[in-house]
Amino acid sequence: MSTWDAFLVACAMMLVMEGALPFLSPRRWRAVVEQATRLRDGQLRFIGLSSLIAGAAVLLWVLG
Repeated sequence: MSTWDAFLVACAMMLVMEGALPFLSPRRWRAVVEQATRLRDGQLRFIGLSSLIAGAAVLLWVLG
C-alpha cells in the first residue's frame, strides 16, 4: 500500500467514525455539540491537544 493509499484509508476511517454518532444517536450528538459550544477556548484547546497527543501515540505504537 502506498503512502497516498494509506492517507486515503485514514481519511475514510475518520469520516466513518465522525458519522457514526450522529447516525446512531442524533439527539445525544446534538447535546454533545451544544455542550462543546459552551466550553472556553482554553478548554477546547486542551481537548484538541490531548486528542492530538493520543493520536500521535497510537500512530507511533502501531508504526513503531
